[in-house]
Amino acid sequence: MAQLVAADIDPNAYVNLGIGMPTLVADCLDPSRGIVLHSENGILGMRGLEADEAPDPDLMNATKDPVMLTPGASITDHVVSFSMMRGGHLDLTILGAFQVSGRGDLANWDTGQADSIPAVGGAMDLAAGARKVFVMMQHQDKDGAPKIVPECTYPLTGARVVDRIYTDLAVVDVQPEGLWVRGMVRGLTFEQLQQRTGVPLRRAGDCAVLEP
Repeated sequence: MAQLVAADIDPNAYVNLGIGMPTLVADCLDPSRGIVLHSENGILGMRGLEADEAPDPDLMNATKDPVMLTPGASITDHVVSFSMMRGGHLDLTILGAFQVSGRGDLANWDTGQADSIPAVGGAMDLAAGARKVFVMMQHQDKDGAPKIVPECTYPLTGARVVDRIYTDLAVVDVQPEGLWVRGMVRGLTFEQLQQRTGVPLRRAGDCAVLEP
């Protein structure tokens, strides 16, 4: 999934990686494409560690994984970092999600359940401030229920903010006229994918076959 997302990022883009699964994208980027990674905790210009590199305990991403700075990187306080997020300076943010609606509504900070621990962080700022929003998530929850739903039942992070959804089963574009499947994992039929999705899907004419 992270490799698919990395391949779809425009060269020279400024990209925020959200907590959890999205931070894996850092390990899949080609340095020659000039993509600059941002972390809400105040890093602009980072990469994942190479296998033989020792971690610096003072350098970590939003998931608290160790990272290394890239040439020209900067470290800022939260005020400056959130100003980048809120001011429309990021080309793309990649976020995890509990649910995404057919309109592109995003719920990713609280399940609303009694035992949940709300963790909004900078998700609302990113969803509102980034020029594009990609979501990485499992297609179904642990109980087998769809995470792409007609209406989000969890508290919203942002309304109509998601542009594209990457799951373990498919890549789906959110368009004004509905959801378009642009890629499905090998061995999965469109009918099977629809059964696992809570809203109607449309299949793009150039729908790709993705390796699981």
